[in-house]
Amino acid sequence: MLGWCALPASSLPTAGIGSMHERSTRLLACLSLKCLSTAPLDVCEQRDVKGLYKRARAGEIRGFTGIDSEYEKPEAPELVLKTDSCSVNECIQQLVDLLQERDIVPVDASYEVKELYVQENKLDLAKADAATLPAVQIGKVDMQWVQVLAEGWATPLNGFMREREYLQCLHFDCLLDGGVINLSVPVVLPVSTADKERLDGVTAVALVYEGRRVAILRNPEFYEHRKEERCARQWGTTCKDHPYIKMVMESGDWLVGGDLQVLDKIYWNDGLDQYRLTPAELKQKFKQMNADAVFAFQLRNPVHNGHALLMQDTHRRLIERGYRRPVLLLHPLGGWTKDDDVPLPWRMKQHAAVLEEGVLNPASTIISIFPSPMMYAGPTEVQWHCRARMVAGANFYIVGRDPAGMPHPETGKDLYEPTHGAKVLTMAPGLITLEIVPFKVAAYNKVKRAMDFYDPKKHQDYDFISGTRMRRMAREGENPPDGFMAPTAWAVLKEYYQSMEKA
Repeated sequence: MLGWCALPASSLPTAGIGSMHERSTRLLACLSLKCLSTAPLDVCEQRDVKGLYKRARAGEIRGFTGIDSEYEKPEAPELVLKTDSCSVNECIQQLVDLLQERDIVPVDASYEVKELYVQENKLDLAKADAATLPAVQIGKVDMQWVQVLAEGWATPLNGFMREREYLQCLHFDCLLDGGVINLSVPVVLPVSTADKERLDGVTAVALVYEGRRVAILRNPEFYEHRKEERCARQWGTTCKDHPYIKMVMESGDWLVGGDLQVLDKIYWNDGLDQYRLTPAELKQKFKQMNADAVFAFQLRNPVHNGHALLMQDTHRRLIERGYRRPVLLLHPLGGWTKDDDVPLPWRMKQHAAVLEEGVLNPASTIISIFPSPMMYAGPTEVQWHCRARMVAGANFYIVGRDPAGMPHPETGKDLYEPTHGAKVLTMAPGLITLEIVPFKVAAYNKVKRAMDFYDPKKHQDYDFISGTRMRRMAREGENPPDGFMAPTAWAVLKEYYQSMEKA
């Protein structure tokens, strides 16, 4: 199949382009690329989910290419994609390579992972340097952001945001230097006025966590932490009872950006470090599993069978689309969460039970921990969750109802309109290699005695089991209806809530 590679003008890089003529030249260069997608006839017939080849062979369709109409091979295509021997991801990479080679797509847009760990052969020298530098004490949430940066989740950042990057993030939800790169949440380090004055003029600072020098921040840049403005833009509210906003308001009056060098791989020694795979490690895992599609599911709550239904349905649809080895990235958030969320160790124990019971297929699932703190910033934050998984190699992202949302601390109503997260993701700039899989509403079907996609025509058959009701049942030692959650997974949840009651 012959096609022309076409990108919308809005997705072409504009930084450094001085005129409309030059922009038009890049667009025309893209439109003129001939790409040939090939596969043997028998492979085409195997992939034909609509049955058109079968109908053509039966004589129901006339003039069908390859059956009763000759295929004319195009001359001199710029790229030939052999889809019978290359995976979808390999074909995409060949196309991206060509676009970058022709200077149509910026190299940064390909999201090559940028880790910020010091190279092993330079580590002793860096540690000796860190020991002599003035120091700044950082807290646990700051350390979680250090891990996010070190492992490359915030690629292409070189460290905590400088003011230019911060302003681009805050006002545009993107980095704009070197192409449009989605980055919707500020990755920043607050410091006190006393620290700012003490460190004024230094060329490097050591970051100290729990008595250890964990990183060096070079060429630091201090700028004002306008907290109310930040909160209004990032969360759409300045309510000081919002748990993350409360932390922002209590943090330092200055932000410091700079180039980060992290000295050692970060471990939390909580029995879960083996699940904390970096983007580079995840990409290697996907390669080892011969994955031709990776679909990611972000979660901060226990998995019930409604979640599992959505993941199973996504796997089925990918198979129907011709993918042979789709892999699920089950990716619970592992950084700071608010006090009434289920703690990470209990969630991981519950997720393990779901896999052990076969509700999700262990052979095609990778469970890993995403190190980011949770900000409860709704549609702004869900872009961060999505793009971080894209950096790790996911090309499909399942988005649920009210992602990264929470009740308003004062009114108890949804802080964000529940469908806006999914809608925003379908429009968000800079998510160039990833497809959004919208959430289908699932509820407990009393007739089928199982979680099922909701059919409004049979509303009376469904029971919507809320999180509040689920927590109450667990605390009181009750069991949910059969088919709502894997029994051993429910036992873990029940154990957690009953232990909280005793405490």
